[in-house]
Amino acid sequence: MLLAPLIVTILITGLAASTPREIAFSRLLPAAPALAAALWPVLPTVLLGTFCLLVMIGLSFFYSDLGTPYTAAAIVAVTLAAAYASHLRLQREETLFQVRLVADAAQKVLLRTLPHRVQNVEIESLYVAAQEQARIGGDFYEAADTQYGVRLLIGDVRGKGLSAVGAASAVINCFRENAYDQPDLEAVIRRIQTTTSRYSASVPADDQAEHFATALIAEIPYGGGHVRILNCGHPPPVFLRGGEIQVLEPTLASTPLNLSALLGDHYNVDTAAFLPGDQMLLYTDGVTETRDRAGAFFPLADWARRHNPAPPRELLDRLHADLLRYANGRLDDDIAALAVRRLRTGALEQ
Repeated sequence: MLLAPLIVTILITGLAASTPREIAFSRLLPAAPALAAALWPVLPTVLLGTFCLLVMIGLSFFYSDLGTPYTAAAIVAVTLAAAYASHLRLQREETLFQVRLVADAAQKVLLRTLPHRVQNVEIESLYVAAQEQARIGGDFYEAADTQYGVRLLIGDVRGKGLSAVGAASAVINCFRENAYDQPDLEAVIRRIQTTTSRYSASVPADDQAEHFATALIAEIPYGGGHVRILNCGHPPPVFLRGGEIQVLEPTLASTPLNLSALLGDHYNVDTAAFLPGDQMLLYTDGVTETRDRAGAFFPLADWARRHNPAPPRELLDRLHADLLRYANGRLDDDIAALAVRRLRTGALEQ
């Protein structure tokens, strides 16, 4: 692609020199610097335009009736415009580069790298933006090593854009503050509920609908063989135990974030077995709502049954690849997932 302007110049020059003058391919020479403006810096663009001008002048010695003054004037005018366009493009690319640096820094704060192992718990994460150029979105996750065990958070703000990112940031920051101190999951989620409501009240009314969010908090005590889960309208976790798969639906519904004023504060904690070697897959609805060409949803439970023995990192890598394949390479929603495995004593010692 970077050589395209030069190739076009050579091609036009060759055609102009080898064809009858009645065809006048030389009149296409201004196209070369115009193309260079989209690919090259200013100086190479000007040099290419100068070369095209010299080619036109050289051709005029062999063909005197090519309309050289008009074509030469066109080359000069297009070259000057192309040089200016190249200058503007470079400025915008630099601005875009700086914006991406800021976005990458914001993502590292919002979705910081999780520890791969916390005592006897192995954690791997996956985040995929639906838009190719996107860096951050409304999906979020976090993990905390607390005195009560490993506490995990995953959720999804309903909505898109900066408003959804702001709501997700408020939820994560509140979790980071309270996961270490609050004695139970109900206390943590109540603090998050309050923070989400305050954040929603501080933004313009037109954006408040975007701050409804689903969330799931899990607590894995270090000394026990179980996990506590508080699910606020979020997709249920999938447990992988040997050859068995369990989808843990909540026994009682808990209020999603920022809906307590409408639905009340109702929170329920479920407890499930989580023994050494077991894995737990937490995910956002972008996973289960991925569709194929026929409109069928991604069959996560059946997929997990086929990939049960895979370790957490490999499990998420396969999930990512299979979701892209299932959706024919295009995802319509952001995807976040956590694969968590309780390590056996021997694996922990190694």
